[in-house]
Amino acid sequence: MNTPSTEWPSSLTDDELDELDRYLRSHADEGRLLLDGVHGMLSAIAVGPLEVLPDEWLPEVLHDPFADEAEGNRVLELLAKLNDSIRIELDVDAYEPILGEVDTDTGPVLSAAGWCEGFSRGIDLRAGLWEKRLADDPQLMELLGPVMALAVDEGILAAETEFEKLSDEEYDQCLAQVAPVLDAVDQYWREHPATEAELAALARAPAPEGEDTPPPPRQRSGHWVH
Repeated sequence: MNTPSTEWPSSLTDDELDELDRYLRSHADEGRLLLDGVHGMLSAIAVGPLEVLPDEWLPEVLHDPFADEAEGNRVLELLAKLNDSIRIELDVDAYEPILGEVDTDTGPVLSAAGWCEGFSRGIDLRAGLWEKRLADDPQLMELLGPVMALAVDEGILAAETEFEKLSDEEYDQCLAQVAPVLDAVDQYWREHPATEAELAALARAPAPEGEDTPPPPRQRSGHWVH
């Protein structure tokens, strides 16, 4: 890590996370990402094979006009700070996923559903590269194993074969592996960048039909937990 500590972008404070969370919840129609989902999406982008510009990912987050210029500037500032902090947190081994809570009969429990949904949408922004490499190189699929297990368990990803639900202990073990998984995937793409053939195929690929159709909404409630 060559960036001096004085130049690190700071992570959002609890007050700033609350502020961004409130804004996202106030515009949370079906299929829209909440704070945990935005964090998951930006995390996938941070460790992915190619840069994804804000003009590409902001439409996944912002859907309604701002009330005024001040509100717009503030929300964009918070999103930029969240995005920038992910890269630095990964570089200094300080990354933690932002998780949601689900209300159960025995009280609230942590849920990776929103984060996983956002992560899958981040992959979708460079789907051609991710899907080809996942199909061609089992190493990448193996590296993503704990995140994939969480996503399948939460119904975010469909599995070809039926899997038993993760036990509470298995779920917690997968959660504990999220940061190491991101580090490993980041390193993978650094060591095995997209080839010229893959980039050429990506450039030729037509835009998928129905890409604006939102995914099924998450069955969850609660608030962000960092």
